[in-house]
Amino acid sequence: MTKPELINAIANKAGLSKAAATKALAATLESISDALKAGEKVALIGFGTFSVAARAARIGKNPQTGEAIAIPASKAAKFKAGQKLKEAVN
Repeated sequence: MTKPELINAIANKAGLSKAAATKALAATLESISDALKAGEKVALIGFGTFSVAARAARIGKNPQTGEAIAIPASKAAKFKAGQKLKEAVN
């Protein structure tokens, strides 16, 4: 499902206009992003939990040359599906 398809689905299920659904989705995504930037977890009961994981610095290899390269430490967004979402998918 693409973002426009998701907006259409939100508009139909919630009885909103496409413009209102677009604003609602944008606000939701921005709020989740802001919370993750601040290092917070976002738990949507039954759906899942968004969190930030720290990745340590490490040494990797260039696959073409085999040369060792330094990979800096970074942060990555994680998502763990909730029980209801797992049941819905299966």
